[in-house]
Amino acid sequence: MQDFTESAVGFARLLRAAGVKVPTDRVTWFCQALAVLGVDSRENVFRSARATLVSRPEDFPVLDACFAVWWLSEGPQENPVIADELRVAIEVDEEEESDKASQGEEAEMVKPDFTLKLRFSDSEVLADKDFAKCTQSELEEAARAMDRIALVVPMRQTTRKVPSRGRRGPIDMRRSAREAVAHMGEPFRVRHRVNGVRPTRIVLLCDISGSMEPYARALIRFLHVAVAGGVRVEAFTFSTTLTRITRELNWKDPDVALSRAGLAVKDWSGGTRIGDALRVFNDKYGIRGMARGAVVVIMSDGWDRGEPELVEREMARLSRVSQKMIWVNPLKYTPGYAPLARGMAAALPYVTDFVEGHSLGSLIQLAEVIAK
Repeated sequence: MQDFTESAVGFARLLRAAGVKVPTDRVTWFCQALAVLGVDSRENVFRSARATLVSRPEDFPVLDACFAVWWLSEGPQENPVIADELRVAIEVDEEEESDKASQGEEAEMVKPDFTLKLRFSDSEVLADKDFAKCTQSELEEAARAMDRIALVVPMRQTTRKVPSRGRRGPIDMRRSAREAVAHMGEPFRVRHRVNGVRPTRIVLLCDISGSMEPYARALIRFLHVAVAGGVRVEAFTFSTTLTRITRELNWKDPDVALSRAGLAVKDWSGGTRIGDALRVFNDKYGIRGMARGAVVVIMSDGWDRGEPELVEREMARLSRVSQKMIWVNPLKYTPGYAPLARGMAAALPYVTDFVEGHSLGSLIQLAEVIAK
């Protein structure tokens, strides 16, 4: 038997959009009726819907019309008996007018019995749309949707010992003796110690060179969401030089944060020197402690004007101190893509996860990879 729950819930939502009050318990009854009668017959589905979803006679014509619209191309093959003939108008939110209306063609206007208003979520439409193909308004909508991304920081074990709540780990002789003294020398309870845990630092390095221009603005917005989220995140940009923008992005207001970051970065849409940027990061920040045990995320298409040997050497240095290295490439989703760019080919052997970064949906998946 096919899975009908999703279709049943969707049909109930359509009824609500048409003005019919459908309580949640009635949707449950509808699913239970379909489980007993099956969905092999459209007549059974139709009668089950009439018996469970509505109770007022005036709602029957609306249900009949909605049933014809919703189940026309799904599951059952037999046509139900619809009591009345209705005219239904479906309104869809669109910004562009139809071609026929623009050409001035006249159509016969028939007053519908009722109107179904359907609204589609912009975030769902933009989930898989390439940032390079988005309009300015779509990029703004995607930026607002990024605010709902919750970056969960993974925890890592430390070498520092902390008191255990149970009997795990080695005995804490000092705490056990101190407690025994408080009880006249009798060992009241043996205390233990275990390794502590702490949030893993996340380091984000974003390529803002000319080849990354269609994606750089959206990726910087993702960096702001991560930094302003209150987790241990360090943010950098690189093109011809490396720039730390953690302090600039640490503002809740995205307009203020991005404006400050724009003033701090001086090499927008320049050339790409991945190896030089990684060398500066390793020497000044990474090896000194920022990258130790951290999750390092590099956002770049891999096009490099420098020497690939330098990229390979610095990636090897970084991989020895970091916990995990993630490479985000906006071009990875392209059919037939192969990491043939010199910088990308040199870095790939040291990458733990190689993911996409061209759309809102891919950035949500990136957040999930970081949280693992």
